[in-house]
Amino acid sequence: MFDRLRQIIDARAVDPGAVAAAAARRSRAVSVLGDHGRAMIIAADHPARGALAVGGDPLAMADRGELLRRLCVALERPGVTGVLGTADVLEDLLLLGALEGKAVFGSMNRGGLAGSAFEADDRFTGYDAQAVAGMRFDGGKMLLRIVPEDADTAFTLAGAAQAVNELADRGLTALVEPFWAAWEDGRLRNDLSAEAVVRSVAVASGLGRTSAYTWLKLPVVAGMERVLAATTLPVLLLGGEVSDTDAAFASWAKALDSPQVRGLVVGRSLLYPPGGDVANAVDRAVALL
Repeated sequence: MFDRLRQIIDARAVDPGAVAAAAARRSRAVSVLGDHGRAMIIAADHPARGALAVGGDPLAMADRGELLRRLCVALERPGVTGVLGTADVLEDLLLLGALEGKAVFGSMNRGGLAGSAFEADDRFTGYDAQAVAGMRFDGGKMLLRIVPEDADTAFTLAGAAQAVNELADRGLTALVEPFWAAWEDGRLRNDLSAEAVVRSVAVASGLGRTSAYTWLKLPVVAGMERVLAATTLPVLLLGGEVSDTDAAFASWAKALDSPQVRGLVVGRSLLYPPGGDVANAVDRAVALL
């Protein structure tokens, strides 16, 4: 990996146009859902929000070379259909040739930095719809944390609605990840009750002037049948960081039986699994599909 990492660094220093060239010649995925009608998307947009921790290691995702190595392992596994990331990560993967035939989602709003006083103000500091289209990607992902007592939520809602519109205008998927959230002891916490997730789904589904290209990225919670009954939009299940791997996989398997659910979007729990075997963790997740 060291030699490949050196190639990325050299290209960035002396030939920045190599990124656009790699994007232009990349073979695109035929479908976001892959050959078997199920999406298996690897998420890697955490670092741009300052969220680097995995388990007890606060800087687990800080080593970019190691993150890229793990991403390459995951993307090479059979059944993995795509990746989600910010420009820095996706451009590294483009230069490595790791995105051939994969669906790619650009992460759009990373402004609500983890642990910050302005965390609820998820400004759009990443991709916009024009850039997603220009890179020949498949869609854009946005985080939508709805905090009723925080006025900054209004900016996030307006930004997300605009992004949904601009992606739809280009025939690109808007992947919306909604949470109902609240400030507790100075920290922003997501409410993972079924009622709160249902409420967030209702708000996210109504964003923009059309929902024709909107998909939802949802957590798996107790009472998931109520959550999925709240929408007709396609749903991808998010993985998040899990403490009990077996329980997480069992909950994903159960939710995948619902017709709305079209696959998984999983990041840290597959890229940094207990024991470190990325290939095995990814293969296990793909087997659920």
